Amino acid sequence: MKLSVFIRALSVSLAISTAAFAADEYNVGNGLTLNGNPLGMHGIDPVSMFQSDAPALGTAVHTSTNAGVDYYFASEQAQSAFDAEPAQYLPQFGGFCAFGVFVGKKLDGDVRYADIVDGKLYLFVNAAIFEKYLEDKANVIAGAEAKWPEIMTTPISEL
Repeated sequence: MKLSVFIRALSVSLAISTAAFAADEYNVGNGLTLNGNPLGMHGIDPVSMFQSDAPALGTAVHTSTNAGVDYYFASEQAQSAFDAEPAQYLPQFGGFCAFGVFVGKKLDGDVRYADIVDGKLYLFVNAAIFEKYLEDKANVIAGAEAKWPEIMTTPISEL
């Protein structure tokens, strides 16, 4: 009985520490999925960003985990594509706003303001920031790529 309680407590502790870790490097929603992991991309199917005109809302029926973060998919085919090569579909900078990373911040990435450059998905916080990014895409992306290693594990509250 005591061992059972200990194992449950340990499981909860590990889930919480995984969620805390993911929150530093990945843009995830509040709360956990049924798998005990935080949810990436607000439940939007990352594969849909590459294969359709509009982002598709995923479902918990089709869930895959990458680096302690769950992603939902609109179909089994999308989930299979992701599982075969997750790096191809994951947003850059853990799903945080690319312009935010460029200026040293971790801002929410919104799939309504997204760009795919050289096969990589970049998300942005809002329309105004997306327009600012469009003025100098190459510089923003290069600057964000240079800045990301410095801030990747830094808690949002410290930026």
